[in-house]
Amino acid sequence: MTTPHQFGGHWTDEKLERLRKYLHAYRQIFSKNPRAKQLRTIFVDAFAGTGHRQNTPVDANQTLPLLVDALPIYDEDATAFQQGSARIALETTPPFDHYLFIERKPAYIAELERLRQQFPELAPRITIRQGEANAALQDWCKSTNWQTHRAVVFLDPYGMEVTWATIEALAQTKAIDLWVLFPLGQAVNRILTRSGPPEGGWADRLTTFFGTTEWKEAFYRLNPQMSLFDDEASLKKEATFEQIGAFFLQRLATVFPKVADNPLYLRNRQNVPIYLFCFAAANEVGAPTAVRIARDILKK
Repeated sequence: MTTPHQFGGHWTDEKLERLRKYLHAYRQIFSKNPRAKQLRTIFVDAFAGTGHRQNTPVDANQTLPLLVDALPIYDEDATAFQQGSARIALETTPPFDHYLFIERKPAYIAELERLRQQFPELAPRITIRQGEANAALQDWCKSTNWQTHRAVVFLDPYGMEVTWATIEALAQTKAIDLWVLFPLGQAVNRILTRSGPPEGGWADRLTTFFGTTEWKEAFYRLNPQMSLFDDEASLKKEATFEQIGAFFLQRLATVFPKVADNPLYLRNRQNVPIYLFCFAAANEVGAPTAVRIARDILKK
């Protein structure tokens, strides 16, 4: 009996289809280009889950948890069994030289082990690692020889689990193509309170996520309705979904040579943006080609 991995709806299909297309194009290049063929390729899914997902109807009256990272997104109409990113990567031909699947939950690890059994010819190439994604990724970046390896990393968190330190570590390899799901409406916009910047732990979380305190200046402006009797200048949120997304792309561009400027907006049934599917390339030589391919895939 498999463990249900209930996450996403039609927009997840859109995200996974674009990943599928990119992985196919990526492996075609590395299997045909004489210089690229000398490099070993790795696919990494840092939030691998079960390797598949299954959507089931959810009670509309279900209360939301207090922590943003615990907020799932459901499409109530989606009930079909779906393939996840791990399976998509394993079905890519020609195959990658190695696969790294990272997951925290023991039950999901067991499902990933079952998935490995379904691909016996690739089983020796698959590493399944139980642990926290940021620590695992940063350790992997340090321990891999990037003179002889290239990788596609897929970051598909539920919320704001990914830290900026991890994004920097991936960029510093100068060898990774990154697909990252930015929690636009699912997390970030919810934390940005209208009456003024969040304080305390929420503010610290945003700073850790973006790697800077500049989000305050980017998302807030002086309140024009401030009274003459106010002792301190008050700030008011002015950031739109587009501005929040643009700020994240700007942050990516500070560490990656090239970033696709047309990320995919993933919306819920109310047409509200909940995620932004973004692409960045770390290798200066290959980045122009990688971003061109990603941009074409993202606009379809």
